[in-house]
Amino acid sequence: MKILFLIVLLFSQWAQATIEIYEFPDPAHEQRYRALTEELRCLVCQNQNIADSHAELAQDLRRKVYEMINAGQSDDQIVQFMIDRYGDFVLYRPPLNPKTMILWLAPVLTVAAGLFGFWFLLKRRRQNDQQPSDADLQRIRDLLKKSDNQ
Repeated sequence: MKILFLIVLLFSQWAQATIEIYEFPDPAHEQRYRALTEELRCLVCQNQNIADSHAELAQDLRRKVYEMINAGQSDDQIVQFMIDRYGDFVLYRPPLNPKTMILWLAPVLTVAAGLFGFWFLLKRRRQNDQQPSDADLQRIRDLLKKSDNQ
């Protein structure tokens, strides 16, 4: 039993979760911190902002945002620092420029391709659903007569 306790105690050190507590001089600084950390994407998780991510990089980015706010830098300066360092992908809403054009056009192109495929499928189905011509009907009758005679 003592060995089991020691093993659990040993492994529990690796599973420690840290809670970051940052002290702000006023509520406006804290509000800016929250807004910025919710607007910046975690580059490790890619589907979370740095406020919600538990990745080490997200922790470092949160600390950097905190330090920059306390150093008196503006939100634009902080965001520009992150863009310069990590590229436009760090933003949840990247700006429209030639490098990010595919991010903005991909959803539109995907929907357009789906609509085109749906239209093409309907067009083919309508062509297949058309009534057979008189010549086709006559050929069918002839084939039926041949099969009846056999």
